Amino acid sequence: MDADEVKITDETVVNTTSMAVLTGLSARRVQQLIQDGTFTTERKGLMRAGDTLRKYHDLLKNSKMDDEDRKLEKSRRAAEVQMKVSKANIASLEAKELNGKMHRSEDVMAMTEDLIYTIRGALIAFPGRVAVDVAACNTAAEASEVIKKEVHKVMRELAGYRYDPKKYEERVRERKDWGDNDDDES
Repeated sequence: MDADEVKITDETVVNTTSMAVLTGLSARRVQQLIQDGTFTTERKGLMRAGDTLRKYHDLLKNSKMDDEDRKLEKSRRAAEVQMKVSKANIASLEAKELNGKMHRSEDVMAMTEDLIYTIRGALIAFPGRVAVDVAACNTAAEASEVIKKEVHKVMRELAGYRYDPKKYEERVRERKDWGDNDDDES
């Protein structure tokens, strides 16, 4: 045997630094493997080289399954991140809705329907509003003027129809089943 040659047997005991050199791991990683029970020690910081190298070999052999587990874990973490981002986006949108900065399409549609019904009501009432005055007119020009005045009156009424944030807030409260008494509790 040469002077540089070392014989390792099942009985050879080495420290964590030597095991790190034998396995190509860092000393800290060897200590972690001891702590998690993968490697066992004889005495504090000392382990049987043969037994530990066999366990390290088994660890490497089983690492293919660990690669698959790592891929699954990575996918799971990515899904968790995506879920958290989605929840944050939803919370942001709900906050904007509650602050009147954004409205749901169904609320806009309902408010638009209200406007359409207001216009419809004004147009249906129009003939009744002008009929008597037009019948009392002697000329077409007079009748035209009466109709024109009533059209302008209806248009002024419709022009007064404005965006009302309180109405949207009421719709949000109805949809969320929040009553007016919630304001008193806060």
